[in-house]
Amino acid sequence: MIDIKNYLSLIKFSHTIFALPFAFVGFFLASTIYEFDFLLLILVLICMISARSAAMAFNRYIDRDIDLLNPRTAQVREIPNGTISAKSALVFVVISSLIFVSTTYFINPLCFALSPIALIVILGYSLTKRFTALCHLILGLGLSLSPIGAYLAVSSSFDLTPILFSCIVLSWVAGFDIIYALQDELFDKKNKLYSIPVKFGAKKALLLSKTLHLISSVTIIYIGHINSFNVFYWIGTAIFIVLLIYQHSIIKYDDLSKINIAFFTTNGIASILFAIFTIIDLLIYR
Repeated sequence: MIDIKNYLSLIKFSHTIFALPFAFVGFFLASTIYEFDFLLLILVLICMISARSAAMAFNRYIDRDIDLLNPRTAQVREIPNGTISAKSALVFVVISSLIFVSTTYFINPLCFALSPIALIVILGYSLTKRFTALCHLILGLGLSLSPIGAYLAVSSSFDLTPILFSCIVLSWVAGFDIIYALQDELFDKKNKLYSIPVKFGAKKALLLSKTLHLISSVTIIYIGHINSFNVFYWIGTAIFIVLLIYQHSIIKYDDLSKINIAFFTTNGIASILFAIFTIIDLLIYR
């Protein structure tokens, strides 16, 4: 019998809170221009969950040998510790990918046509740390598809604002993924894996992370300016930026004891609260 909890753990379902709120922002942004469709919202939600499930399960499948060697992951990740077999994880990837692509068929022709490209990006990330330190940006690119993808689901057209929201996600995710990679710097060096911390060292890696988060902050302010958002958007923006600053205040290159707070808790809260206040702003003032 399939233990659902094990598969939820395999794909780190709780980490959905990073990109999913921005997908809702993209959806409601488009819905202020076009008609709101609850069924379409459900289809977008299915796409988000299935695409991310495929990406995370594929990551665990591809990295199973690396995870087995890494003391940090050997006992806690499902494939190396034997909770889920590699074959079962791969089957899960295929099923999740098929659900994603087939769901886009019922959304609109553009989303369906772009779905294979989206899959290549989000699945391809898992291979990148084997050859480039830019792997963090590829991860950011994969998650950045959420706001523009949700916007396309409603509008079937591209627009500047959802693209800018995607830029926020890209730089924000890449920034906090660099922080997360700090804990594996020595292991990655030993095993010839690529990352920003490996290439530049912890101090410069944190500086690059701060720079990426500065880009996120500037972009989020710029979006508010060009779209004449109102008070709720600016409250969400202030919370988002303050939490980014807080994240960097508790992480030092020689002290990673609070990395889980910085990586998961802070970023999860930032994403959820920003989305809530932005959507409230859209519903009230648009």
